[in-house]
Amino acid sequence: MNPSPARRLLRRTGAALAAAPLLAALPLLPGAPAAQAASPAAATAAATGTNTVDVAVTSLSPTAPDDSGTVTVRGRVTNKGKQAVTDAHVGLRVGTSYGGRSAIDGAAKRATGGVPDGTEVASKYAQKFSRLDPGVPQDFTLSVPVKQLHLGADGVYQISVALMGQTAAQRFQQTLGIQRTFLPWQPGGADTRTRTTVLWPLISDTHLTAETGTNEEQTPVFDDDSLAKEIGPGGRLQQMLALGSELDVTWVIDPDLLASVDAMTESYKIKGADGKLTSGKDQAVAKEWLGQLETAVRDQKVVTLPFADPDLASLAHSGTKVGGSLGHLKAATDAAVATVDTVLHVRPDTSYAWPAEGALDPDVVKVATSAGADKIIARSDTFREAGALQYTPSAARPIGGGATAVVSDARLSTAFQGDMTSAEGTTLAVQEFLAQSLMLNMQTDKQRSVVIAPQRMPSASQAQAMARAVRDLQDSGWSESQSLTAAAKAKPDPGATTRVPSTRSYPSALRRQELSRPAFEQIAATQRDLENFKVVLTDESRVVTPFGRAMDREMSTSWRGRAKDSRAFRDGVSTYLSGLTGQVKLIEKSTVRLSGRSATIPVSVQNNLWQDVDHLVLRLRSDNGTRLKIGDHDFEDKVVTIASGHSQSVKFTTTAKATGPITVHAQLYTEDGQPYGGELDFKVDVTEITPTVMLVIAGGVLLLVLAGFRMYIQRKRAAADRDGEDAPQDEAQEDADGAPEEAPASATQAQVPQQASDPTADTASESTAPSGPGERVDR
Repeated sequence: MNPSPARRLLRRTGAALAAAPLLAALPLLPGAPAAQAASPAAATAAATGTNTVDVAVTSLSPTAPDDSGTVTVRGRVTNKGKQAVTDAHVGLRVGTSYGGRSAIDGAAKRATGGVPDGTEVASKYAQKFSRLDPGVPQDFTLSVPVKQLHLGADGVYQISVALMGQTAAQRFQQTLGIQRTFLPWQPGGADTRTRTTVLWPLISDTHLTAETGTNEEQTPVFDDDSLAKEIGPGGRLQQMLALGSELDVTWVIDPDLLASVDAMTESYKIKGADGKLTSGKDQAVAKEWLGQLETAVRDQKVVTLPFADPDLASLAHSGTKVGGSLGHLKAATDAAVATVDTVLHVRPDTSYAWPAEGALDPDVVKVATSAGADKIIARSDTFREAGALQYTPSAARPIGGGATAVVSDARLSTAFQGDMTSAEGTTLAVQEFLAQSLMLNMQTDKQRSVVIAPQRMPSASQAQAMARAVRDLQDSGWSESQSLTAAAKAKPDPGATTRVPSTRSYPSALRRQELSRPAFEQIAATQRDLENFKVVLTDESRVVTPFGRAMDREMSTSWRGRAKDSRAFRDGVSTYLSGLTGQVKLIEKSTVRLSGRSATIPVSVQNNLWQDVDHLVLRLRSDNGTRLKIGDHDFEDKVVTIASGHSQSVKFTTTAKATGPITVHAQLYTEDGQPYGGELDFKVDVTEITPTVMLVIAGGVLLLVLAGFRMYIQRKRAAADRDGEDAPQDEAQEDADGAPEEAPASATQAQVPQQASDPTADTASESTAPSGPGERVDR
């Protein structure tokens, strides 16, 4: 009889329960394969164990070995797991060579984890660790003779450091950590070497403000003291200078940096967060840095950017929509030549333009060439090769209109933009850089010119990594140095892309970093204020030069991605200019009261600048010319010239035809009719003098005259009485001496007693006529 369904279910359940202890015991049986104890999913999870231990390669030397000697790899291993690793060792593995530059790109993304590649070098060159506790790093050093690497033909090989060991949970040898890198291999040297140009940029953020000290010397004012730290011992720019001096590079310099450091060689001020100025004390540091730079660039070609490194793409995409913006680029180029020549005593090359990140579109090209540059430093990720060209072409590309794009290699130029503060990051970046360079050279037997244009402002650690890679490259057997001028003149590859990408192709990430149109409108407004201000100055260079350079700094590429800081700098420039303009102003007036049909109204103009001002016109205008006429009309203009630190009172003749208050407006203008400063409004109160009042005044004057005449008569009588009393004595004297001489009139007047109320007549009467318009009054 067949069992019922209930019985079949009961039997299956019992069998499963009976088999459970046997299944659990299988992994514990001696010699039981791990694969039999784990499902396929569990086996896949076990493969991720190569990330259990972090393997960091901190040094690899030589970076490109020859067929003799030893390769030494140093590093550190750190157990990231929760269990101790035992019976471990670190060994060197050598994989196959790569077939192209794209293969190197892909391998760089798989630097850690995954299945180990290649074969391990003989175990005697490995380093053993009995135990690796969690979180405790331990150093290692592997020294392997080059012959033991068994490298084949020239090329770029994968080399990796792998740690093998076991844990308590998995008691079998397995790879628990791996770090891959690249080993360039060309021991005999190349038949054809790549001509390589390395740009070495000396560029910094904006440091100088438009503000200068309130003295004759115009002491420069810095935003902060960061520039002194950059050029000081261990600073970024100090290291850039020291490292570049030891390499065969082309210097690319922002003249604004030179001008700023040169300003530090003498007296300068530093503006604190509270606005207070303190004296700078790093004159010696500035002089030393400039002296070292002058020595480094002596007898070398120096490429200079326009003053303050203007953002060409921002100008192209936003600045051209605002009138006058392109004029700053030409002025910045002219200022660059003068600055470099004055500070470094070399004649710079201004024929190059360098847009941010080497990104181009037709608008950027137009702006870049508008100031006279005919060579534009671009990057190969802009000029993507769309044709059948199987190798990296030379840098020079004719793009029409007599302009040449000098296209830098994107892979080599961006190799050190990451974090280079760790020895591991630097080592891996240097090896990848050299690998890409060798692979580029091996693409073809045709000799090419390659340009490396790194980031504009590398950090100190990035500069050190760059210098190490460039030094090893220049010592290699597949590259030789070349100047930027030679690279730009090299014969272009016929199959290379020469078409400039469209405006739509410009990277959106870079476009978001650009200066906006309102920024250029603010710069244009500042320029208009400056033009209006300079026409009244007797020495406009004291204002035009510092503000012209300040507006160049407002357009600097260094503001990319720093919209808030950029706006604050522009606000500071315009505010300071407004403050200077306000140093020449009209002095406030209260209500002026006029009695009579005609009178004089004085208006004072003050000049607190450190120079004289002229070419100013002061206009006084009446609200109602029929009631109060100024001059011959309802307004009158008078030319004003004011000395430094003085004020001038300008007087206007007025004629009143009616009484009561009238508003009068005073306004300064430049000679070309542009208003200067704000308008000053004040009231003029005219009061009429009636005939009755005139009779009263005349009567008062008559009484004063009569009173004076009466006092005179009284004095004469008193004097006569005194003469009569002294007569006998006078007669006796006459008998003795003869007839008396007549006393002079002055003696007689001297005997008249002086009264306290007598008016003094020792000065001439003051004229009531209005003074001339050139009258000056000290403050």
